[in-house]
Amino acid sequence: MESLHRVETLLPGLHHHPRTKANRNRVFRSVKVFNNPRKCQCFDLHDKLVPYKKAWTWQKRIVEEKKTLIDTNQDCPDTVILLQHSPVYTMGTGSSEDYLNFDVKDAPFDVYRTERGGEVTYHGPGQLVMYPIINLRNHEMDLHWYLRTLEEVVIRVLSSAFSIKASRLDGLTGVWVGDQKVAAIGIRVSKWITYHGLALNVTTDLTPFNSIVPCGIRDRQVGSIKGLLEDGKAWFLRSHEYKK
Repeated sequence: MESLHRVETLLPGLHHHPRTKANRNRVFRSVKVFNNPRKCQCFDLHDKLVPYKKAWTWQKRIVEEKKTLIDTNQDCPDTVILLQHSPVYTMGTGSSEDYLNFDVKDAPFDVYRTERGGEVTYHGPGQLVMYPIINLRNHEMDLHWYLRTLEEVVIRVLSSAFSIKASRLDGLTGVWVGDQKVAAIGIRVSKWITYHGLALNVTTDLTPFNSIVPCGIRDRQVGSIKGLLEDGKAWFLRSHEYKK
């Protein structure tokens, strides 16, 4: 497909995993959050560190490509990019510098103010970042639905893959295990095309979060899958330890 070739030239070296009908059905049987499963281009860089600015540029270019496809009545498949970032702090459009515990000029890592929603957060090695770039016209034209769907994906993955019981907290976007936030979400939507996305702390070194007030929330902690498993918290069971 011509559009796919254009996307691949924007993301050199990425591995595109085409979704056959059988694969697509299997994915959506396990998640069942999108009403209308469609073709999805998945670019998998989960084992690589990608500079934030480069991935940000990819996203914006793909968004513009999708707008062109829509304007010319061409098929507009969903796109998902999976990766890790080199250490970086990112801020949302209206983020306050009051949540930085350092002077921006002396920041320990690069700081980018982006067009996503939300306050400051940290990205770094050991954190799985997912950027869904999708046309919500093909799903639900409802931003609250989309945010809750992203949360639901993480909640179900944590449950099925790690036996971790995660949940939402009223009034706060993201995914939580007890009072620890394990996944942060910040999005932008342009003409109903989404970009930016979510970040799940897997084996992340959480120390850099001490230099900020993560997501502007002062009375909650940041957690990781690794930390939860090592701590043996009461709200999950390691399924392999209980196999008969």
